Amino acid sequence: MILAGDTGGTKTVLALCDLEGRIVHERIFLAADYASLEAIVAVFLAAHPAELVGACFGVAGPVVDGTARITNLPWVIDAKALSAQLGVPVTLLNDLQATALGALVLPPEAFAWLQPQATPAPTGTIAVIAPGTGLGESLVIHDGAGFRALPSEGGHADFAPGNERELELWRYLRARHGDHVSYERVLSGNGLGDLYGFCRSTRGAEPAWLTAALAAGDRNAVVAETALAGGDSACAEALAMFVEILGAEGGILALRGLATGGVVIGGGIPPKIVPALQTGALVARFNAKGRFSAWTRALGVRVTLEPRAALFGAAHHVLAHKDRS
Repeated sequence: MILAGDTGGTKTVLALCDLEGRIVHERIFLAADYASLEAIVAVFLAAHPAELVGACFGVAGPVVDGTARITNLPWVIDAKALSAQLGVPVTLLNDLQATALGALVLPPEAFAWLQPQATPAPTGTIAVIAPGTGLGESLVIHDGAGFRALPSEGGHADFAPGNERELELWRYLRARHGDHVSYERVLSGNGLGDLYGFCRSTRGAEPAWLTAALAAGDRNAVVAETALAGGDSACAEALAMFVEILGAEGGILALRGLATGGVVIGGGIPPKIVPALQTGALVARFNAKGRFSAWTRALGVRVTLEPRAALFGAAHHVLAHKDRS
């Protein structure tokens, strides 16, 4: 069996997979309830004992020499410590590396196409952008023998406003978060909440029913759900800005990586807002690239509907490398 993991800033998902990469057992753990990934692994394997051939974890942070400090958690994850605990080789990947690898093995029905690929490029570079608790980005490149997912912390690059309204947003976020305003400050769960705060600040008093809903539930999710239902203009503008900026940054990533294999939009947020992504606003901003607009219009743009893409990618990594260990 293979142990695959997806460790984000909010939750950790573990799965036991067979040697075909199919998930057999799966469980979600709230990260804040545990002191370490090792503790979560121990609980999971106590409930599902298995003979492992290898393990791989996608982690929300940079991996250096087999060690990762999680960006939004006070954890240090060490591949050697996990390997000693499990008795098998353990690999740590940046979470977007795992998600990107997962996109290679998902079936066609696991995607919603926003812009079809004009000319298929079977070995072309694929750009992956994934807003969730944070914003992850990766490039999947073909090295002549197979695909490799490159680690990246591109979500922390400077946010570039594309119009006057976004320039106002940049000033709002700079006042709120300090001098460095990254794309993650916009394209993430909390980013959507900040977008709502910005839009509400120019649209008058908040309705009482919305105040109650925001206080009672997940604030960021309430903003998205209210926008999709057409229940409030500030929520609707916030989600529309989120979608447009996601399209703009997705196009930038495609240009930087010369992603002739297209762009995959992953992460926890996009599958929940597919109707907003399908309005055409995302694709319009994706293709607003001046002299390269014709080039971007030929690229495929698709949304991953499978929330477990990182798990499949982690399992795929073990399968691809187990005979080399």
